[in-house]
Amino acid sequence: MTAAGRTLRVSVRRGTDPSLPPFLLMNGIGASLEVLQPFVDALDTRRTVIRFDVPGVGGSPRPVVPYVLATFTPVVAAVLDRLGFEGQVDVLGLSWGGGLAQHFAVQHRRRVRRLVLVGTGTGTLMVPADPRVLAKMLTPRRHRDPDYARSIAGEIYGGTMRTHPERAAKVLHSATRLGPRRGYYYQLAATSGWSSLPFLRLIRQPTLIVAGDDDPIIPVMNARIMARLIPDATLHVYSGGHIALVTESHDLAPVIEEFLDS
Repeated sequence: MTAAGRTLRVSVRRGTDPSLPPFLLMNGIGASLEVLQPFVDALDTRRTVIRFDVPGVGGSPRPVVPYVLATFTPVVAAVLDRLGFEGQVDVLGLSWGGGLAQHFAVQHRRRVRRLVLVGTGTGTLMVPADPRVLAKMLTPRRHRDPDYARSIAGEIYGGTMRTHPERAAKVLHSATRLGPRRGYYYQLAATSGWSSLPFLRLIRQPTLIVAGDDDPIIPVMNARIMARLIPDATLHVYSGGHIALVTESHDLAPVIEEFLDS
């Protein structure tokens, strides 16, 4: 659908309970909406779930002009309007999507009831990953080459990917749709120089911060800092790595749903 001048591929799983706020999911860098399918499958079917591909990723056409988080959050709000969800939603952001979710919660605070941040940080101003890990994040190769994804999964994702790297390759390649390479670089550039650290105290919604104790991309210390600075934050640290939300959905989905229903 086209909203606020951007064309995005959107997926909606209609829930059976219309009294529950829709659950809007924001994905990690370079990942199409299919990557989150294991997590969606683990959620209660009462809940409506909304996903989308950012411009140039998955099934969304590449953007004509670049974008940044501040110019993309109005697009997300417009998508909700086009879908008929004009009230409040619950929002989850994974990794890169966590930055978008933080920005959305501040820029469109009346639209967000509760916020879930998974495996994410505060952008440029944060406890950084090892440079060797960051170097591997600068290209979309892991999304396009299953053998390469398998070879680096343990190093960049940590957790169970250290012993079962083939699971990362399966998650990234079994059903995902590839967009143009340029889309990945647009997405990477969208957060260049961005940081939420100066405005974390403006996030007033109840917030659940979910972090792995073996996350090479986003060291767990970032979650602890965010939990201290967001006024109404709850921290949940699990034993695992960066993409446990999709590789071990059965463990994390109940934690997140308990928070949403509390």
